[in-house]
Amino acid sequence: MSFKSIVRELKEMKDGIGSISRRGEVEGRHWRNRTRTHIAPDVVPFDPNQQGQWANIPPELLLDIVRRVEESETSFPARTAVVFCASVCKSWREVTKEIVKTPEECGRLTFPISLKQPGPRESPIHCFIKRDRANSVYRLYFGLTPSEDESDKLLLAAKRIRRATSTDFVISLVSDDFSRASSTYVGKLRSNFLGTKFTIYDNQLPSDAAIQHRGRLSRRFSTKQVSPTVSACNYSIATVSYELNVLCTRGPRRMHCAMHSIPFSSIQEGGSAPTPTSFPQYFDEKSSPALVPRAKEPSVNSSSTVSVSSREPLVLKNKAPRWHEQLQCCLNFKGRVTVASVKNFQLVAAVDPSHNIPAAVQETTILQFGKIGKDIFTMDYCYPLSAFQAFAICLSSFDTKPACE
Repeated sequence: MSFKSIVRELKEMKDGIGSISRRGEVEGRHWRNRTRTHIAPDVVPFDPNQQGQWANIPPELLLDIVRRVEESETSFPARTAVVFCASVCKSWREVTKEIVKTPEECGRLTFPISLKQPGPRESPIHCFIKRDRANSVYRLYFGLTPSEDESDKLLLAAKRIRRATSTDFVISLVSDDFSRASSTYVGKLRSNFLGTKFTIYDNQLPSDAAIQHRGRLSRRFSTKQVSPTVSACNYSIATVSYELNVLCTRGPRRMHCAMHSIPFSSIQEGGSAPTPTSFPQYFDEKSSPALVPRAKEPSVNSSSTVSVSSREPLVLKNKAPRWHEQLQCCLNFKGRVTVASVKNFQLVAAVDPSHNIPAAVQETTILQFGKIGKDIFTMDYCYPLSAFQAFAICLSSFDTKPACE
């Protein structure tokens, strides 16, 4: 059997599995919804006893097949073959996880955890955001521009929920389930009353801080009440602050982002940013699979903050605008932004002269966001930010800020 026929049969098998039993039908529908993201699941959506001939393939042959698929399918949508390999069964998924590298190393997004891992150092990952005004939903897609056949690669989605004293953006892996008791919930963004300060919450701690703070976790539910696939914690990992525009001057909004979960040393020579390898597992494995009603979230205090006092957090600031004669503009978005808007911004690291950071690093744009259509915006990010962190920062730009404009 040729290599291409193996990949083709994997695709056909993915479409057929899921209708064997009543449970399989329910999970099959859930999986078909998840495949729109084209990201490999962390949990196999099929019965492991009904995987057929592919589950018992010799390990050496399996390793060779997955490695060849990974090397040949480097771009989307062809890269969906890698996702199919990770969706066959447990053995296939583990081998695929072993071969596929992190976005920092390969510049590609394959597994859900890739969305919380730092981006590549050399070149940014290009994404775009679609705004649905009717439903207050924001969808993050992978790619340079939207496709005509609507086969875009959905990465994350967020829903804006207005409250009396704040605004919440609940972030999920899918665009049709924004429950914070769902297994697809990954975090949220919350504003203050004026919309000048935002806090980014993650449902997991960075790998290097988890041990230090495990004894002081703030949970949204009791561990015996939560579904086996649901994380029960929220952690403050960053704050986004907008400066008040008391003089009503024209120009882009001025903002600062304090990334408490990313140390400043990550942009120094030899430094590294926290890279989680899996989603949190703070639950009781014997708990009931039924989801519980939404509980009231506890107030956030210092015990649930990831910031470690012994290390300096990375702070991002607006890139200083400089007039470009050829482009006739203040900021060079390199063709990725075509519509003027106060929402447009470029963020670089806020560096003190005493840090001795090279000028090239200081000028590197870590995150840029801008408008290209009525409800379409581009988002390009790179190391040390993750897709989740970059998306949350960009969401803060959509909230109303009368005091900043």
